Amino acid sequence: MSTAISSTLQWARTDLSRYPEIVVPPPGPVSNDYHRRCTKYFKGLSGQVKLFPVAFESGEACTLTDVDGNKYIDFSSGIYVTTLGHCHPKVSEAVAKYAGQLMNAHDFTTPIKTRLVERLAEVLPGDLSGFQFYDAGTAAVEAGMRVLRAASGRNEMISCYYDFHGKTYGAVSLAQIRSQVYGRVRAPGSHLVPRPDTYRPEWTKDDGSIDTDRYIAFYDQYIDRATVGDVAGFVLEPIQGWGGSIMPPDDFFPKLRKYCDENGILLMADEVLTGWGRTGKWLCLEHWGVVPDVVSIGKGFGNGFPVTCVAVREPHKESFEKISASSSYGGNPMACAAALASTEVIEEENLLDYCLALGEHCTKILAGMKERHPMIGDVRCKGALMGIELVKDRQTKEPFTKAGEFVYQHAFRNGLAWIPAGHILRMSPPIVMDFDTAAKGLEIIEEAIGAAEKALM
Repeated sequence: MSTAISSTLQWARTDLSRYPEIVVPPPGPVSNDYHRRCTKYFKGLSGQVKLFPVAFESGEACTLTDVDGNKYIDFSSGIYVTTLGHCHPKVSEAVAKYAGQLMNAHDFTTPIKTRLVERLAEVLPGDLSGFQFYDAGTAAVEAGMRVLRAASGRNEMISCYYDFHGKTYGAVSLAQIRSQVYGRVRAPGSHLVPRPDTYRPEWTKDDGSIDTDRYIAFYDQYIDRATVGDVAGFVLEPIQGWGGSIMPPDDFFPKLRKYCDENGILLMADEVLTGWGRTGKWLCLEHWGVVPDVVSIGKGFGNGFPVTCVAVREPHKESFEKISASSSYGGNPMACAAALASTEVIEEENLLDYCLALGEHCTKILAGMKERHPMIGDVRCKGALMGIELVKDRQTKEPFTKAGEFVYQHAFRNGLAWIPAGHILRMSPPIVMDFDTAAKGLEIIEEAIGAAEKALM
């Protein structure tokens, strides 16, 4: 496996020895002032901002700088978005070109859109060859669901516990609802089932391994007894993001693909988080040799520019004609330029192979951390998507949410910008991060976990 990085990406390697650099204990006074002024009007912040209300001013490659002059290693990528690092020159130049040439032409054909769809048809696996573009992951998921219904002539959707698919009503109905805004009622025809969790399995064999066949058997029973027999599609994340970087066993998706094929159910992969290089493949499902019927792609697709995609297999692409697929912003020239530039960078810099090697490097470090810290119940890593699960006791596996918040804030104060998820620590560094900087980021986390063990256990 080649891990060579060409000279055009050396911008991602410069001056990293001075990161992190904390000059004022964060959040500093300037951050606090901006945050106070902004939140007088701006509401509905994410949990990570509420836990650490820093104000950022700039980003370059694998680093962030706040308004107080503190410099951070970025282990978030803007929550899985800036996969190629902040302000990658090729992507920035592509967006700037079309910002000055043609910002929007609705869904009319443009040369840059034509080049993008031709390239997507070449790099995506199997016969994924029908495309539409949107400006948010949720919009892509909703469009994908409409394709499932149009292609199958059916209505019901099956999804999984702890998946996350977006914040509009249809997408939220594929996940857990805990808001009165939706009346605590799912959209009609929405069903949730368990999926294999390698750390917290529902069903195991006598030898302790996950009994994937039991899950498939349960799906068959559930569909027979709990649905009205009108299932259009199975929609799920290859690796759960919001759920805590939850990895499936290797035989799960091949068996689910086979089950769907045998029962006339379409398979939709929500790869908004996992796609476009994040795990070392264009699509995460490629790790298991599975091609979905429908896939939503986003986040890293435009490396920070708001562009997402729905891709469908050849037999289903005419379904776009039935669903009023176009959108005001989807496929605008700036968006297509960002997505094409991101795709070309991944190819030119051999970043899929590099990301796999980075994941192997981090997996070894994470395994050592688990051996040294009883608070760590489990670690997982695929490419540049990682998770650490904190527990009060390894035998009971009781979640340690207070420790998760402690570690998140402690590491952030020491110069690591990243993502909280209760008792599960989530990490998604840019896939261009060098091995030494990745190790430094994990070292900051390990120090925070040690501090939490002393303070809380």
